[in-house]
Amino acid sequence: MAMLIAFLTSLFLGTPGFAATVQHVAVADGRIVIRFDDAVERASAFLVDGSRRIVVDVSGARPGARHSFDGTVASVREGARGSNGARVVFDLNRPTVIADGGFQDGGTSLVLTLRDVDAARFSSASLAGPLDFLSFDWGKAKPRYKLSIPVPAASKVILPDVQGDADRPLVVIDAGHGGVDPGAINPVTGLREKDVTLKIAQAIRDALLASGRVRVALTRDDDRYLILRERYGIARKLHGDLFISIHCDSVGSEDATGASVYTLSEVASDKEAARLASRENKADIIAGVDLGRSNADVSSILIDLTQRETMNASAGFARLLGREAKPLIPTKAIFHRMASLMVLKAPDMPSILFETGYISNPADATFLDSATGRAKIAESVKRAVEVHFARAMASR
Repeated sequence: MAMLIAFLTSLFLGTPGFAATVQHVAVADGRIVIRFDDAVERASAFLVDGSRRIVVDVSGARPGARHSFDGTVASVREGARGSNGARVVFDLNRPTVIADGGFQDGGTSLVLTLRDVDAARFSSASLAGPLDFLSFDWGKAKPRYKLSIPVPAASKVILPDVQGDADRPLVVIDAGHGGVDPGAINPVTGLREKDVTLKIAQAIRDALLASGRVRVALTRDDDRYLILRERYGIARKLHGDLFISIHCDSVGSEDATGASVYTLSEVASDKEAARLASRENKADIIAGVDLGRSNADVSSILIDLTQRETMNASAGFARLLGREAKPLIPTKAIFHRMASLMVLKAPDMPSILFETGYISNPADATFLDSATGRAKIAESVKRAVEVHFARAMASR
């Protein structure tokens, strides 16, 4: 099957190769803008702590740009990277991280939003893996075919009620854990993740419904257990337009703090993402029995050659959520991470896992379990959802 997909991908998508040349690199007004003379496939960026640099690697592009920059950087250097890419290095005058980013203009511009931080935060951010930016409009290489593989029907799952006007897009909110799976537990207070996530999910539902701009469904509205495939399977059965899974993180130390968001990637963006995936993907295993294996997916698994577009949309929403959340709630310095999380594997629906904070941190736990904290989390999601669907309508 893997060989078949690879063959179809090469047949219908083609190989971008050296599709573009870097035309102009500009740093101004808190942004890096890299323009190309043709669309490119992907890029990644990472920080170098000791020499205080931002490095951007672009696949399928040749170096050759003119540069312009303001006081954020001391210099811009450019060169070839391997046989099929360009590297642009920004020597910084002060600690600066990438707060947001993505391709624009059909893949011919890469725009990175910058944020000044202190030296400690820059050092911490540099330990994370590279940020990946994907473009799916490169050249004329657009997927035209999809391959579906049916799997055996599972036991009947009762679909939840959908609230809101019928002509609105549907947001499915998934309260993580539940029932026999309590999730993370605060070692001092006994506060359980499953209870906190349900309250937050209900607060987000209420805020979204009050806006009147979307329909909303909850995968669970009580203390019940759902296996991971049932969670995104319910959303697909309802033809959801956006899937948001709500969780709380936990580590042994009380020092870890702040919210973060995860989107799907087979390769974890850093060690923390790998740790989270290892923990959350075990949610189907209760008392040593893997319930996920005994219950097939609630619907057909779609292996779609356009799945990367869904991943791109998920990453775009994650960046929006970061922008809206940071003024309202405590967030991690690197807000958007990527991991191979089972609950995000719906191939045709943008999906995120929102770690709303650390239940193991006393301040975070108090915030998460308060009406004020839930209201701020819900407001950040509401704002991001409104912008997400406004952009989607404008692009039609």
